[in-house]
Amino acid sequence: MLDCAIIGGGPAGLTAGLYATRGGLKNVTMFEMGMPGGQITQSSEIENYPGVFREGMTGLDLMEPWPEQCKHFGLKHDMKEVSKIRKNGDTFIIEVGGEEVEAKTVIVCTGSKPRRANFNGEEEFFGRGVGTCATCDGFFYKNKEVSVLGGGDTALEEALYLANICSKVYVIHRREEFRAAPPTVERVMANEKIELVLNAGIDEAFGDAMGLQGVKVGFTDGREQLTLDTSGLFVFVGNDVTNKVLKQDDDSFICAVNDYGEVIVDLNMKTDVPGLYAAGDMRINSAKQVVCAASDGAIAGMQALHHVLEQS
Repeated sequence: MLDCAIIGGGPAGLTAGLYATRGGLKNVTMFEMGMPGGQITQSSEIENYPGVFREGMTGLDLMEPWPEQCKHFGLKHDMKEVSKIRKNGDTFIIEVGGEEVEAKTVIVCTGSKPRRANFNGEEEFFGRGVGTCATCDGFFYKNKEVSVLGGGDTALEEALYLANICSKVYVIHRREEFRAAPPTVERVMANEKIELVLNAGIDEAFGDAMGLQGVKVGFTDGREQLTLDTSGLFVFVGNDVTNKVLKQDDDSFICAVNDYGEVIVDLNMKTDVPGLYAAGDMRINSAKQVVCAASDGAIAGMQALHHVLEQS
């Protein structure tokens, strides 16, 4: 039986494994189908992770030494896909690769994926002007004009963040009204650097081999198409939480989740099921930053350690 099963091999999962094994757990396995590292390995430049500011590095470079460090302290990596986690008394059953593995504790770090808006050119220029994290990439557009697509809290909060960096921010939203909290909407409307483009959506993102050069905006009320010459476009139309492993046979979840499918945890990454933890982008109120995911993982790893010791 495993002391701890970790589902997912991004920053949260790796750090959870590091803290659990270095803390003394002897039988810890991380289940990750591909090479560990997570979504951040696709980032072309990292400037906001502590310790890499001066030189900068790619996401792949940042994550490259993490698995070796974890392996040094005893973390095992099993390249199999977990299909389901269920509870049997005080024990968890991990359904993986057609087999069942028992575990005393489970840390789920399967993350989430930014939802695509599905306009022409979105995939072509993703990572080359089209992005989903203003905190990560906003600095690259300092004193430039950018566009934001979306009308929820995240979209407007990121627009306000970008307004502190960029010369102008266009907020493109398909409706007249916003879904965001009223105080956030008021701050956006009062910001002179933010221009609202309402009843609108993006028809096409265009550019060349160097990256994005602008977007073509279509209107639902029949107005003529508008072209915005912005080299940065941030898309915030929601996230799809990767929570399939938590689903049970009756389509319910093994633990509490909110309306968006995000796992409800406390400050110790504990779910409402003893011994089950969630860390990183799949949990409620996640900041979706590498440093925060690593922090979540560290907390979850230590909590799993304490749980096993208390049950011994």
